[in-house]
This record gives sequence, C-alpha cells and structure tokens, in this order.
Amino acid sequence: MPFRKTKNRRFDAGFRGWGAGQYRDHHVWQSPRQSQLHGRDIGDGVCNRAMRDGHGSYIERVLAESKDRAPRRGVFLEDLLAEFGPAQRLTALLKARLVPARFLLQDFVGTHLAPDDLATVIFSSGSTGNPKGVMLSHYNVISNTEAMAQVFRVDHRGRVIGVLPFFHSFGFTVTLWFPLLAGCGVAYHPNPLDAAAVGTLITKYRGTFFLSTPTFCGSYIRKCAKAEFASLRYVLVGAEPLRQSLAIAFEQKFGVELLEGYGCTEMAPAIAVNTPSFAKGKEVQLGKRPGTVGLPLPGVTVRVVDPDTLLPRRTNMEGLLLAKGPNQMLGYLGQPEQSAAVIRNGWHITGDMGSLDEQGFVRITGRISRFSKIGGEMVPHLIVEEAVYSFIGEHACAVTGVPDEHRGERLVVFYTCADLNPREIWQRLCETDLPRLWVPKREDIHFMDSLPTLGTGKLDLRELANRASALRRTSVPEGHSICAG
Repeated sequence: MPFRKTKNRRFDAGFRGWGAGQYRDHHVWQSPRQSQLHGRDIGDGVCNRAMRDGHGSYIERVLAESKDRAPRRGVFLEDLLAEFGPAQRLTALLKARLVPARFLLQDFVGTHLAPDDLATVIFSSGSTGNPKGVMLSHYNVISNTEAMAQVFRVDHRGRVIGVLPFFHSFGFTVTLWFPLLAGCGVAYHPNPLDAAAVGTLITKYRGTFFLSTPTFCGSYIRKCAKAEFASLRYVLVGAEPLRQSLAIAFEQKFGVELLEGYGCTEMAPAIAVNTPSFAKGKEVQLGKRPGTVGLPLPGVTVRVVDPDTLLPRRTNMEGLLLAKGPNQMLGYLGQPEQSAAVIRNGWHITGDMGSLDEQGFVRITGRISRFSKIGGEMVPHLIVEEAVYSFIGEHACAVTGVPDEHRGERLVVFYTCADLNPREIWQRLCETDLPRLWVPKREDIHFMDSLPTLGTGKLDLRELANRASALRRTSVPEGHSICAG
C-alpha cells in the first residue's frame, strides 16, 4: 500500500458510484512524491465529478472541519485520468511487473513506511447518523486480511468475486486487499444489484469466494441459475442480519451455505465470521452456528458488558459488545472527542447489542440505536421485524421509533408486501407471542414500494426515521400507504 501520512499532506477522495445511482465516498492519503508525479500541488484534494455534484456541500463541510488534514482545493479524477497517455500506462505496467517492491516504495513514497502509518480513511455508512472518517493503518488492514486467510483456505487457484464497492469497508479489505495479499485471482462487477451480470461473472471466472449482503443474495435466488454459482466454495454475507429463511433458500437452490460475518469500519472491518465446520472421524470442530455471526477472527477479542457500567456480562446474557485487536482503527478523522468516546481501556465500543455463548459464538441482537424505550421498557426493533417477516416471507420490512409524548417512543413499521394491508399486518402481530407493548398501533404500520437503502445495500435507518416522523406530522389516515419515491 504505497500511501503514507506526511508533514505535507495530500488528501484524495477516490469516489465511486455503485448501484441505483447512490454514492458514498472513500478517502485515501498520498505521499508528496505521488503528488509530484501527478503534477499537482501537495494541498490538492481529488474527487470525481459525480461526487462533487451529489455531495458538494458534504465535501465542503469535511474540508472546513479538518483544516489540519484537508486539501486546499479540489482536483477531479476525470481530469487526472486524461493526463495519463498510453506510454505512461505501459510504463506503469512494466514497473509493476518487473521492478522489485522495495524500489517501487522508494520511488513512490520516498521513505520507509511504518506499520502504524495511515493507509486509508474510509467513511462509515452513516445509516444511523452522519458518516465519520475512520482512519486505518497498514497494520489494521493487513492484520485483518491475514486473519481472514487463516480461516478460509484460498490459494492461487482461488477466485474472489468482488461486487461490493470499495467505499464499503468489507469491499475495501476483503475484495480489494485480501486477493492481493493472499495471491489469488479476483474479478469485479460495479453493480451488485445486476444479478444477471454477477451470475455471468461467477461462471466466466469460476469464482470460489464471494462476499455479498443478504439483500443482494435474495435477488440472486430469484434471478440466477443454480449452475452459475456451482464453482463457489465460500459465500460470506454481512452488513445486515441474515434471516434463516433466506439462508435455507439460498443453500437449497445453489448448494452452498451462506456464512454470516460481522464487523464494523472501525475494526477494518471483520470481527467475527462463521466458517465451514471441520470433521475427522467422530471428532467435529464447529465453525458455524445458525443465528450467530460466528467466532471472533484470530487475534480479535470480543467482550459483552453492561451498557451503563461496562462491567462484564455472563455467558448468554445480552449486553453491549466491545472488541479489540490489531485491526482496531487509529481514530476518527479530525474528531478526537468522538474517538475517545468509542475507545475505553483499549476496547472499541461497537454500539451493537449481543451475547456470547459457551463456545464463543457471537450473537447480535441489535444496535443500541435500534431499541425504543416504551413505557420504561427497551423494545428491540429486530424482534418485531422478525415477527413481521414470519408472515410476509421474502418481502422487506423495517421498524423504527419516533417520539411519543405519552410513552416516550412509539414503533413504526414499514413493509413491502402488497398482498397484505396494514390492518392485516397489525392483526397478525397481535396473534404472535410479542408482548402487547411491543405491537405497533394500526396507524403506525405503512406499506412502501421499497425500503430506502444506502449505496452499500444497507438499510438507510436515518431516512426511515425521517419518513416516520414526517408521517406522524402529516397524520396519514389509518390503512393508507406511501410510496418510496
């Protein structure tokens, strides 16, 4: 990774757009030598025109709030690309193929790189709030890829299929750097929603290692043929909870199981993952457990604590998840107070609630932000969503909370199954084992054509909360529906 933090800093925003015209940013640092090679001033910042058009005000705010690290002006990637002709590209290719790595580092960087030097800044998805720039070192990224290599046997014959964007932390570490450091092949497609192209890509390159999200896998079940996924050995999913009905349907169609993992951008990102179990004779080493996100990766430690006191919780007792390891971030870009708030005694506070069982498997029960305090009781959105999923099948649903002057908060349900109206959803929820307090009111259940998502495929929880608040202000009559326009 020829990137380093230097006294004269250059801040690049290497921005890519993926899927449905949605965009997020991925920032990296470059050395003065690289800046000179590009013929730009050290203080320039680089982004593409789509980023400027779609997120101009956000970019300006980042620059204003990070004066000690930010560029003085912007340079567009399209303009830089036009400056590199065929001769320069051929020279770069020959150097990459023939010149020893140590000379390339000296040529591009100029001085020795330390493991804890800044390698990249990836912005968190911002699904529940404003994105934060997560600073990751070379050691963070490399340790995470090496941990993945220890639990998944991928050699030079392996083929990684990359469809997650590089601004997505899993896409960046697992589909960009993992194949480079593991020495295997990799093939990319820029749109994970294009199921036909993804299936063709896997077939053409005989992909063996595929990283996706449950939402995307649902579309592959509907649109891809079994033969297209026949070469896959490992299919990892993350970024959102994996429903068991989806996992079963995927394995039944394609003959390969979905292995759910868990992580966060601050941990570069992988923390835990399910792996295939190993059996020899009567001895079995369990690598996966349904309903969990697997075991912590080598070198990563997970702890469950009381959310208020941070004291350790017992086995199988729900609490706040903490994690630490060599993949733990350096901190947030230009936000030392927020960095200190999420790191306590060397542990990163993930903001997720969960538990650990006797064998060390991690179970996620939701984010702290995905609980509503109703009448003094903490109500998990995820449990209510699971109840709705039990009778809408593979259609999507989501639960959010809005303020309520009488009970503190109230739940709002959005769903996409056109076969059921809001009254029917409410009636079926009343027939479940959910406590009465957990059942939303009839007027707080709404049909949508589709749920809002981020460019990473994750549910846009902040947009959902905004829509729920808007519905409350406009007082949509009971039984009416809204569209996700």
